[in-house]
Amino acid sequence: MTSPNPLHGVTLEQIVTRLADYYGWDDLGRRINIRCFQDHPSVGSSLKFLRKTPWARTKVEELYLYMLRKHRLEFGDEA
Repeated sequence: MTSPNPLHGVTLEQIVTRLADYYGWDDLGRRINIRCFQDHPSVGSSLKFLRKTPWARTKVEELYLYMLRKHRLEFGDEA
């Protein structure tokens, strides 16, 4: 049985990496206005900030869920 929560079992590192791969750092920094995505971005610096900043982590998780929904619609993976 799978969890109804799409974030279940997904690490913050996986989320940041997938978002950076999908959008690129420049677009990610425009979509979520936080310095760790705009000024010398890296997964490591982003994780350090996001683990200490709940509001920013929430925005990242919301964008990740949006990306998953968009990807499913684009590729017909709705199930």
